[in-house]
Amino acid sequence: MPLLELRNLKKYYATQKAVDDISFTVEKGNIFGLLGPNGAGKTTLLRMITGIFFPDEGEIIFDGQKFNVLSDAVKIGYMPEERGLYKKMKIGEQVLYLAQLKGLRRADAMEKIKYWFEKLEMQSWWTKKVEDLSKGMSQKLQFVTTVLHEPKLIILDEPFSGLDPVNANLIKDEIYGLAKKGCTIIFSTHRMEQVEEICDHIVLVNLGKKILDGTVQQVKQEFKENLFKINFSNKLMPEHLATYLFDIKEKNDHYVILQRHAEYTNNDILQYFISKGLIIDSFNEILPSLNDIFIRLVDGTKSVTRSFQKVDA
Repeated sequence: MPLLELRNLKKYYATQKAVDDISFTVEKGNIFGLLGPNGAGKTTLLRMITGIFFPDEGEIIFDGQKFNVLSDAVKIGYMPEERGLYKKMKIGEQVLYLAQLKGLRRADAMEKIKYWFEKLEMQSWWTKKVEDLSKGMSQKLQFVTTVLHEPKLIILDEPFSGLDPVNANLIKDEIYGLAKKGCTIIFSTHRMEQVEEICDHIVLVNLGKKILDGTVQQVKQEFKENLFKINFSNKLMPEHLATYLFDIKEKNDHYVILQRHAEYTNNDILQYFISKGLIIDSFNEILPSLNDIFIRLVDGTKSVTRSFQKVDA
């Protein structure tokens, strides 16, 4: 049973369809990527999942039951992209206050705060104020306030914003650790290389609609373009590449990047080069990056929308 299921969610602002009939499921223990350009509907979706907004249509199923904001919101940790911290309040007092709001007793909250502050090297921050922190330090603090009460669902919106590489890796390791312990994580970002590295499953939304849903590997396989890089021990000559089997994209004396024609197989390519007396060192398929897929799909959605607008006009 998935931890979270969205069924035909819709949310309208005046005449704008911020979320237009979106459905997907998030499995327990997954790191789930929610992707989309600015204005795609991601933030509205996240706010409905957390109970900040209510959908105009559709329903949210949380842990097998219809979502109840009074009983289920406390089981969710939400780290928004915008800082949600009190600038003038001392950090230690603030974290303790937020932990108690999430239902922790003072003694339990203090124990967990001590654990996380030591883990993320924040022990000296207790009497500082948020306004005195750098952007990266604020991000670490907000991460702690999000996960402190050990929620079933953790929602992280641009969690690496403002972090240097060392602290970004530190938070990344904690995300992996939380997932291994059984936490379910929704991860929203514009950084496709982070999604490719971290996420198990992704959904891409644009203009309020879902346009892609699958595991990272499934998505990359779906959009592959039969591109291969082949390295050779002996020197490539022009006559080795004169064939109807593929198109050349790039080459030098000892490698070629080619695009295989769809009607032929990888074995056909291998047998062709072997028949030419070439010694193959490696044969690797080049899969598209999530960034390439993202740009292709988002630009495609915009093109379709522009076409519809022209017809309507």
